[in-house]
Amino acid sequence: MPIYEYYCQDCRVEFEALRPIKDADALIRCKKCNGEHTSRKISVFFAQSGGQVIAGGNSGCSTCSGGSCSTCGG
Repeated sequence: MPIYEYYCQDCRVEFEALRPIKDADALIRCKKCNGEHTSRKISVFFAQSGGQVIAGGNSGCSTCSGGSCSTCGG
């Protein structure tokens, strides 16, 4: 099950919840104030396999695209 990030408009707190994909946008009460005025946030993720970035992430290097040249330190 993925972890989703939510924002409560009542108490302005951000919180996470482990939920099935089918329930990602279903109503969830705030973990702090128990309010119902919550919305799912857009989440950024990072995935790596075999030492290579396969999703998300940013090497922060403008001189190469692979993030593994000597100027990137990768």
